[in-house]
Amino acid sequence: MPVSFMARQPIFDKDLRVYAYELLFRGGPENFFRAVPNASSSVIADSITLFDWQTLAGEARAFVNVDEAALHLGAARLLPPERVVIEILETVSGTPEIVAICRELRAAGYLLALDDFVDDPAVEPLVDLARFLKVDFRLLDPAARERVARKYSKEGLHLLAEKVESQQELTEARRLGYTYFQGYFFCKPSMMRSGTIPPNKLIYLELLAAVTAPELNYTLIEEILKRERSLVYRLLRYLNSPLLGLRAEVRSVRHALSLLGENEFRRWVSVFSVMAMASGKPPELIRTALSRAYFCEEIAAPANLLQKGPSLFFVGLLSVTDALLDQRIADVLRGLPIAQEIKIALTGGENPLRDVYRILLALERADWPQVSTYAERLHCSEDAIPTAYQFALRKASAVSV
Repeated sequence: MPVSFMARQPIFDKDLRVYAYELLFRGGPENFFRAVPNASSSVIADSITLFDWQTLAGEARAFVNVDEAALHLGAARLLPPERVVIEILETVSGTPEIVAICRELRAAGYLLALDDFVDDPAVEPLVDLARFLKVDFRLLDPAARERVARKYSKEGLHLLAEKVESQQELTEARRLGYTYFQGYFFCKPSMMRSGTIPPNKLIYLELLAAVTAPELNYTLIEEILKRERSLVYRLLRYLNSPLLGLRAEVRSVRHALSLLGENEFRRWVSVFSVMAMASGKPPELIRTALSRAYFCEEIAAPANLLQKGPSLFFVGLLSVTDALLDQRIADVLRGLPIAQEIKIALTGGENPLRDVYRILLALERADWPQVSTYAERLHCSEDAIPTAYQFALRKASAVSV
């Protein structure tokens, strides 16, 4: 029986708030979306019956791909119009019949997007019905991106730059008039600095270093917290949140340790430190850090790495610290007394933790062949991967960021 894989990619508005997630599904056992009749309709049905939409998209909308067959079958009408954007694949032509179907969808309250838009005359009849034109920044060169922006910047039609992978591309897209952005630019440093880490984030990095050390130095942790009293208040408030479900109110750092135990204390203080370092960054970066941490930890047992669960948690959590601090990941990790195997996994070396991290990155990009390759390398059942991913998204969405 084919395994149903799913991934999501955030779509941001001009203020870098999450407007929607594009939901990406594997259509069959070949590890890619098959261009066969009813494939898109089957994916829509699977998304409704196999996956929790609240977990996948929360309060945001969901972009869902549809092909010509799905449009003819009316599969899109299985989805709630107030929750989705119907993303019409680039293989669909603007024939009179397709235009009529799209006009009916729009009249029913659905928002439409044209995927991989390249100003092809074949889809021109659909432009007037669309709310979004998605322009692939890997597919078009800068001159073509600008031509599309100049021609189609008009009221009621939004340009969405997808596969935006750097701050430079984000800046370019904004300059050209694009108002929605999709890609992993938010997971990369906005600039590479050779200088020091900003003072307002240095204290959080020191705290993170203290709780990732092989042996906890409680006196040192308390001293770091005392240097900024607001940290103590925020940490205790965090530890007393309903999320942890502790039966007793946490009164001090040492009391937290006695209630949580050493491993859980490390875990929650490290989460707090990463969250605190994220000021001025898109909240989605924190959701990504948390979902990565929970996924890596959850997949440890199926990947035959059960004893490495805590290390894998840190691999996921620390994977965004370069973007948080605008430093190269190797430079950030150099100042942290964490296990060498974690540093190897995050800096491109070879070990089993790195293979788990590769599964995660491939999953986020819907690169299904790579997911299968590294799952096989770890002797990890593919069935466990979507389950672990949904669990991670649920856990991450439960944390207020």
